[in-house]
Amino acid sequence: MTPDISAFGNTVKFNSFQLAPPSVLRLYNTIQSARLFNFFLFISAFTKKPKAQEAVEGSSVVFEAETEKLDAKVKWQCNAKDIAKGGDKYEIAADGNKHFLTIKDITKEDANVYAVIAGGSKVKFELKVMSNAEPAPVPEPAPETPAAEPPKDEIAAPTQEAPAADGESVRRTEGPCSTQVSNMRPGDTNCVKGANITFVAKVNAESLLKKPTIKWFKGKWMDLASKSGKHLQLKETYDRNTKVYTFEMQIIAAKANFAGAYRCEVSSRDKFDSCNFDLTVHEACAAAGLDIRSAFRRTSTDGNEDSGELDFSTLLKKRYPDVDVWNILSHAPASEYEKIAFQHGITDLRGMLKRLKKMKKEEKKSEAFLKKLDPAYQVTKGQKIKLGVEVANENVEVKWLKNGQEIQPTGRSESLTLTFNMFYFYFLLLNHLPFLASHQAFSQMVKMIHSLSRYIFESVGNMRYLTINHCSLADDATYTCVVGDEKCTTELFVKEPPVTIVKNLEDQMVMKGERVELECEVSEEGANVKWEKDGVELTRDESFKYRFKKDGCKHVLIINEATKEDCGHYKVKTNGGESVAELLVQEKDLEVYQSIADLTVKAKDQAVFKCEVSDETVKGTWYKNGVEVKPDARINISHIGRIHKLTIDEVKPEDEGDYTFVPDGYAFNLSAKLNFLGNINLSIMNFHNFNVSLLVKIDYVPRQDPPKIHLDCMGRTTESTILVVAGNKLRLDVPITGDPAPTVIWTKGEKVKQTHSPVWLISCAPVVLTEGDSRVHVETSKGHCVFTIEGAERQDEGIYSVVVRNPAGEDTADVHVKVVDVPDPPQTPRILSVGEDSCVVEWDPPAFDGGQPVIGYVLERKKTKSYRWMRLNFDPYPQTTYEAKRMIEGVPYEMRVYAVNSIGMSRHSPASQPFVPVAPTSEPIGLCVDDINDTSISLKWRPPERIGAAELKGYGVEYCKEGTDEWIPVSQDLTDRLSMIVRNLTTGDKLQFRVRAYNMAGPSAPATLAQAVTIREIMQRPKIWLPRYLRQTLIKKVGDTVNIVIPFQGKPRPIVTWSKDGEPLSPQFASVRNSETDTILFIRKTDRKHSGKYELQVQIENVEDRTNVTLQVVDLPGPPEALKIIDIWGFNVALEWKPPKDNGNCDITGYTIQKADKKTMEWFTVYELYRRTNCVVSDLIMGNEYVFRVFATNLVGLSPDPCNTKDSAYIQKTGIAYKPPSYKDHDFSRAPKFTHPLVNRSVIAGYNATLSCSVRGIPKPKVTWYKNKMDISHEAKYRMLSKEGVLTLEIRKPCPFDGGVYMCKAVNDSGEDTVECKLEVRRKYPAEWTWNRNVCDLISLTYFFLSTHFILLKFM
Repeated sequence: MTPDISAFGNTVKFNSFQLAPPSVLRLYNTIQSARLFNFFLFISAFTKKPKAQEAVEGSSVVFEAETEKLDAKVKWQCNAKDIAKGGDKYEIAADGNKHFLTIKDITKEDANVYAVIAGGSKVKFELKVMSNAEPAPVPEPAPETPAAEPPKDEIAAPTQEAPAADGESVRRTEGPCSTQVSNMRPGDTNCVKGANITFVAKVNAESLLKKPTIKWFKGKWMDLASKSGKHLQLKETYDRNTKVYTFEMQIIAAKANFAGAYRCEVSSRDKFDSCNFDLTVHEACAAAGLDIRSAFRRTSTDGNEDSGELDFSTLLKKRYPDVDVWNILSHAPASEYEKIAFQHGITDLRGMLKRLKKMKKEEKKSEAFLKKLDPAYQVTKGQKIKLGVEVANENVEVKWLKNGQEIQPTGRSESLTLTFNMFYFYFLLLNHLPFLASHQAFSQMVKMIHSLSRYIFESVGNMRYLTINHCSLADDATYTCVVGDEKCTTELFVKEPPVTIVKNLEDQMVMKGERVELECEVSEEGANVKWEKDGVELTRDESFKYRFKKDGCKHVLIINEATKEDCGHYKVKTNGGESVAELLVQEKDLEVYQSIADLTVKAKDQAVFKCEVSDETVKGTWYKNGVEVKPDARINISHIGRIHKLTIDEVKPEDEGDYTFVPDGYAFNLSAKLNFLGNINLSIMNFHNFNVSLLVKIDYVPRQDPPKIHLDCMGRTTESTILVVAGNKLRLDVPITGDPAPTVIWTKGEKVKQTHSPVWLISCAPVVLTEGDSRVHVETSKGHCVFTIEGAERQDEGIYSVVVRNPAGEDTADVHVKVVDVPDPPQTPRILSVGEDSCVVEWDPPAFDGGQPVIGYVLERKKTKSYRWMRLNFDPYPQTTYEAKRMIEGVPYEMRVYAVNSIGMSRHSPASQPFVPVAPTSEPIGLCVDDINDTSISLKWRPPERIGAAELKGYGVEYCKEGTDEWIPVSQDLTDRLSMIVRNLTTGDKLQFRVRAYNMAGPSAPATLAQAVTIREIMQRPKIWLPRYLRQTLIKKVGDTVNIVIPFQGKPRPIVTWSKDGEPLSPQFASVRNSETDTILFIRKTDRKHSGKYELQVQIENVEDRTNVTLQVVDLPGPPEALKIIDIWGFNVALEWKPPKDNGNCDITGYTIQKADKKTMEWFTVYELYRRTNCVVSDLIMGNEYVFRVFATNLVGLSPDPCNTKDSAYIQKTGIAYKPPSYKDHDFSRAPKFTHPLVNRSVIAGYNATLSCSVRGIPKPKVTWYKNKMDISHEAKYRMLSKEGVLTLEIRKPCPFDGGVYMCKAVNDSGEDTVECKLEVRRKYPAEWTWNRNVCDLISLTYFFLSTHFILLKFM
């Protein structure tokens, strides 16, 4: 039967799958999951595909598709749902190979993704719906806007409540770890150099079980948590009402190097989210033109007033108030700079160009991309990720690059088609040639298709997607999408998940000498694990005691021949978890299956002593009367398996004695006795010469004997009771006598079993009769009557009576039978208490002991998540309370119990409730008295040093009176705080206090005060603790708020008094608030009158303490007085003035002197913080007339008003001879230097390859190319290009022999430089694609059978 393969959509149907080998089925599943079947078997079914369209509401739109075949079946879909024919909304029509879909009366709801399906091809397209009010968008070039810098005061940091833009969040990966937890993300931000900026991320914690963890990164891996300091601060707050965490990253005084890409990651257990954003830092510049004051300063950027160049451009240029010179320069070509400077009077053109370079240019809007790739993506190893871009032209082709290399090389589709055709031919020959199923060529095809399904490219309208399946660490790279000359780049971070333990270790109990295998299973193949025993790492030692086996995800620790030293806790660790198991090794108990028996033999017979033990490896020694028996010609000793034999041939009298077998290594023996039976010599008496004849006459007289039962255990006493184990056979063999043969009757209660034997005796087989119960049998023979019950049960217990009768009489006997069994299971065990590695378990005895007393119990335990029970004791434990030890703290366990009597072991009891071995915590530390008064005491302590595996529930505080043992709890509830106030105590009582920590295991050891405490307030001397900043004069500006907090101590509560300059403070002047521990002086709005010395007094009875606080309220100073011009000479003017009358309640720190040209009246600062009251203003411009003014400066600032000169100063013009400076010619020569080196490359054979680098040097250097240090300048295979310093070596159609080390050497008069790289030339196809001889044979055989098949069909 030939397989029928038919392709419809994405499904493949095989009518004879039973003939396909497993490798074929795996290949089919691979193609089906990757949705690549149609791509392999067919080309596209469409010659014309429908395109995305835009339409206005209320109109109609028609989509057209053209198929390759006329009779092709076409199906239309909307959002992956089939569109039915005959509806009012959609109209489907066909004309030959052309198919149409018409959508009528379009609404906003029709804006969906549509698809058309024909055969195995599916084409998706979109419909965009525009409202009637807005026309269809027409792409127009955006007008160029001037790149002028905004003023510094108009640039503000984004507010904390500003949400991030939609396009700024990182696309999440499609994996289990990609669960969004944040509801507000930081976005891209621009700021001015020196400004503050705050990024805010908010996380909704309503569905989170644990506080989220946030990490801020700059670049790829730099964690900013370690960079917190002067310029970076990280904050977090939590709103209990909205359950929202707010995380802030604040950048203070931003610098130019702070710009770059940042990333924020938020995680909480199995949830994860991340966001990428950019920070751009601009140089600050003026809003409109240049300030004349800044024009006189030096154009330095390092902050030094004496460095840089002087800029006088503002003084000399013409006035164009409506012209922005910065905008003109930024858009003008470099050749027009001098012309613009001449037109607008710019003299410092070089300085302006330097500042223009520092201005941020506006980023050019992309013409090819509507939406680019995000800066970075993150995906978990093994998951898949989808990268998407939106292009402007929906018909444009895109390329995807990985680290600069194209992901899908050209020519791959042809190889795929060839590969799948072979797969198809292979299917056709399966029934005729089944041996091909194991051919190696097919396995090569499977590997090829697996490798080709890693990357999937999709095109939906304007969207272009790259899907990477089963991401590995090799996929952690830079990906680029190229459209024409434009490209966008992103980085993919592959996060390796921690290796977890899927299947835990199981506790094991083995016998000494057995092999042990501890097995676990981890989440990832090839992961590294570490084995430990009792905290010590295990390694392969020289004796190979431990062997480590790795099989995929399974890891096995093998111990050969376990010993008692191997007992302990074994732990396996990974980077994501650990598992612990306990190993117990028990000594083997040798069991005797068959003991040796006493023998009685005759002379020259054979005597055989035989015994059987449980261990085949145990050897032994035979002894006779304490002397070891040595084998000889008559004595043979053998050991076969578990059986030991001692054989003595031709027994002699001296062989008689006691024989003993002693197993090696065990302290017991087996003994038996050999009895020798001598020959009986019969002597025949010959009576000579005597002939004796004896004639005896016997008369037959019939005799009747009454029946008699011969039993050793008659009656109903304990000694006469017959015990039988339940399930065994009960056989009562009763000897009887009587003549004639008596009749036997067995009775138990009302049930009678009777057999009748003939009254005469014949030599024949016994007669067996069965009545009623099939388990009961009665057999009679001459002299015996046997009563048998098969499989005795408990109801068979009782008194059985046997009656024998014959004509001579009768006899009766009773037999007491007791059926014994194993006991019932004990009751469910109860856990009384738990410890750090132990527990105390108690149980009730079984309801029925099986007829025999219970001699003890056997206990077992297991971990809750395990299936293996471990026995805790081998000898029966007589009590009903047991302490189990050697458990692991924090691991849940279960217990069960068996009851044991002399018959055997019962079934196990029900398992106990799960419990966790935990130990109480250690005692709290540092218990002390914090405060005490007449009725209460305040205690405080620190947490215990050891908490343990269980969670701390809280603390309990107790007290007792001195001399008593009754501890009274302060509260019925536990407190989770580390302090407590005990109230309502009796004054004068002497009490002792203690604190205990509680967890699941109960209270810890108490922490007790060193001695009892008397409840009475202690007199404490008043003391004022004046803060350090108040020990000097406190300076405040007028209008500021004063809030002074001064702590003090003293008991009882002291009296606090404030005064100013010896007078008490009035409430209208200042507010005072006092508490038990501090006092506050508050002045809402200060004035000059609040200046002075404030005195604080704290008093208890006659004891007091005082301190002083000095407050100085300062204000702006008044203007200086009497500013006048003293002298004028050359370019200098001498000024003089007097200090101001009002200094603002503080010292004058200096003066600010300014000058202004009377023509412009623009003021420029000459001196700042000038200390003297006279100065000389120099470097004035001749021919100008100047006026001057002076400001006074104190701690607060400049005086509001200046003091101006009444007169002006005119600078006279004088003749100056100009001497041009002389310059030395500059040497521009420079040695060659490669600015961009050669890069190692790996290329495919048959395709042209290029090697590029760039070099600079003056004069232009001479360039020579070498391969493996051989000059290749004159070889025709290579072409050398040089353009503007960029050097290119083109290798035409390289082959593998062209690989090697290429070097480029540049030489000029100033020196030389070299650079080199390695070139690897790979085959056109991977090695596994190379068709070997077997594959070629397979192809030839395939086409031979196909041609034969078609020829036969033609003649049939």
